[in-house]
Amino acid sequence: MDGTSRTREVVRVYIDSAEQRDWQRLSDLLTEDMVYEMPQTRERIRGRSAFIRFNREYPGDWHLQVRRIVADGRHAAAWIDARVGTEHQDACVWFEFSDDGLITRVVDYWPESYDPPSGREHLVERW
Repeated sequence: MDGTSRTREVVRVYIDSAEQRDWQRLSDLLTEDMVYEMPQTRERIRGRSAFIRFNREYPGDWHLQVRRIVADGRHAAAWIDARVGTEHQDACVWFEFSDDGLITRVVDYWPESYDPPSGREHLVERW
């Protein structure tokens, strides 16, 4: 399997792990100092443990499904069908990878900007 194919597979496993709430499997895909950003809320999470905690604590009955993954070497993008309860949104997620094939950066784009919900201030910084 070449580097681009591995990158694509890691993104698929990332989304599947989040959907299955398999936090250890998800954690194993990330560098310790990974960064997660949501431009629509201007929030940034630094570090694997804070990112995993953020996902564990995310409210609602949310679900993710891959529509498409495009990869090129150490970069990838995924088009995601995201659902919370009966609400559906499309999201685009950008990924960057380390030389070791671990995820170093995730940028999660949602269709509309919004104010972040309260209760996660301990995990995020705003810009």
